[in-house]
Amino acid sequence: MAMATPETGAGALLRVEQLGRSTARGVESLGYAATLFSDALTWLALGRRRRQPVRAARVAAEMMEMGIGAIPIVSVLSFTIGVMLAMQGIHALAPFGAEHQVTIGVALSVAREFGPLITGIIVAGRSGAALAARLGTMTINEEVSALKVMGIDPVRFLVAPPLVALVVMLPALALWSDLMALLGAGLFITRELDMAFLAYVAQTVEFLSPGDVLHGIGKSALFGALIALVASVNGSGASGGAAGVGRVTTQSVVQAISAIVLADMLFVFLATR
Repeated sequence: MAMATPETGAGALLRVEQLGRSTARGVESLGYAATLFSDALTWLALGRRRRQPVRAARVAAEMMEMGIGAIPIVSVLSFTIGVMLAMQGIHALAPFGAEHQVTIGVALSVAREFGPLITGIIVAGRSGAALAARLGTMTINEEVSALKVMGIDPVRFLVAPPLVALVVMLPALALWSDLMALLGAGLFITRELDMAFLAYVAQTVEFLSPGDVLHGIGKSALFGALIALVASVNGSGASGGAAGVGRVTTQSVVQAISAIVLADMLFVFLATR
């Protein structure tokens, strides 16, 4: 029987210590994200009374950058996803002679899952990374400290505007993603099954309820808040110059996408019970 050596025991203790430190950092990050969220809501509600409102112009600029600027890539990818879903749906239903039922599956999967999820992942990689890099650069250059010296709260100035922009624009982008995916699916289905496009639209409207659309839009608002908070937490903790900015940007994208997928799973579990 093999005996545990001192080196083996020390290695196990080191791994346990590393696990504990990682867990503590994770809990600390969650607490900091909750603090940022509550502070942002406070400034949105009471900022005007404190004579430091969250500027509408800055929110609008963030909405243009994070929302309108993402329309081209969201359109292309959503259209492609719709075509692929139609292909796979027809291929899966063909052995049962039920190809004409593909519209139901595509409409439900797009509105409830693929539209919001794809949009969230795209925005996390595009706008979430940009926000983390911006805040990381400002943190390293001590611009955030300079804002505090001038009496400007960093949460009001740097976190609240992108948070509002993402919570508002991500549902709008998800709805646009639904339309583009259904358009792509419709063009393929009508050609493949020799169906009139208006018949496809009628089937989609018949089987897709407002609750299905609202299910996806509700998730999208949650995804927007997660992207903003993850990017803000990572960006505000940047250190180590340009390498540090690159590190927190990568962490932000990975963590935001992971948070979106986990939140999606929990949302579906609770909404379908």
